[in-house]
Amino acid sequence: MLRRTRAFPVIALLVVAGIFGAACSDDSGDDDESSGDDSEEASSSSQSEDGTLAAVIDRGTLNCGVNNSVPGFGFETEDGTFEGFDIDYCKALAAAVLGDPDAVEYVPLTPEQRFPSLASGEIDVLMRNTTWTSTRDGAEGAAFVTTTFYDGQAMMVPAASGVTSIDALNGATICLTAGTTTEQNLADRMAGITHTPQTFEENAQVQEAFLAGQCDAWTSDRSQLAGIRSNWPADSGGPAALTILDETFSKEPLGPAVVDGDSEWFDVVNWVVLATIEAEELGVTSENLDEMLESDDPAVRRFLGQPVDVEGEEAVVDHGFGVDPDFTVDVIRAVGNYGEIYDRNVGPDTPLQQTREGTLNALHTDGGLHYSPPFR
Repeated sequence: MLRRTRAFPVIALLVVAGIFGAACSDDSGDDDESSGDDSEEASSSSQSEDGTLAAVIDRGTLNCGVNNSVPGFGFETEDGTFEGFDIDYCKALAAAVLGDPDAVEYVPLTPEQRFPSLASGEIDVLMRNTTWTSTRDGAEGAAFVTTTFYDGQAMMVPAASGVTSIDALNGATICLTAGTTTEQNLADRMAGITHTPQTFEENAQVQEAFLAGQCDAWTSDRSQLAGIRSNWPADSGGPAALTILDETFSKEPLGPAVVDGDSEWFDVVNWVVLATIEAEELGVTSENLDEMLESDDPAVRRFLGQPVDVEGEEAVVDHGFGVDPDFTVDVIRAVGNYGEIYDRNVGPDTPLQQTREGTLNALHTDGGLHYSPPFR
């Protein structure tokens, strides 16, 4: 099922990637045939008996569950525009499936709303700084694709407090959002240290309590705290009024999630993420894309869905999961490669000032964890 017809001749199938796709479908549950009419997903408002991909194509828009209160990742501006790292991945997916990065309906969700919204079919994909855990992968009926951002939990305090260590927060009231991995991580880290956790439904409520002096500290993912700090009200001292402590005390692999059991949709979302990573490794950017389409490098040509000589015949990769062979062109043209997405939203030249060098978010060639299977 292709979203539109291409002029490229598909003479041979290069389906090594199918091996990886099969492994992914094992993680995401039963295949399309077995999910059928009996599943909640098949009868939901967002999905159809033919799967989520068909529903998105028929609808002409992607329903993307997002955050709207974390600068750099998912943030809604005063004029109603959504922007951020996760927002770019919504655009990338819409570009791959529909050929239009703006064909997205953004659905802001609280932490407690996100998994019910995914299970009910209100959203097609969850792109909301969500940690991949065993229980979420199992009990919540979600299937997590490749991690887009490797993070960890940290603590933020008023700079004027002089606190430099989490161990110094004995007797403190620590504020956080409910329905997240943050609650258990906090309990684990503060075992043996007297503290009072104060939970709120949304970040805006935590910020209000923090500004009112009801919180001695705020705990969340380090990237989220960096985003909140970068947008701290100027009349309350701006970013300089807050200090994020050095210690990171959890593993938080953040990335998109889809409903369990729809292997075709899982593959599409997964390989859209992998496309941004592979593009960076191959040196393909939004700026040099047209030049790269004329490349003689077979790896680049296969990645961009261009014909490659195979045993004397020109062939284009058929990925076999319902999108056009050159979906990567639409993805990179819309949002760029992983490095471009990172730098534009959270990199050193943004208010968040997050560096990749020497971190898990670097490419595997630079000592990080980002790695894509080959496109062939």
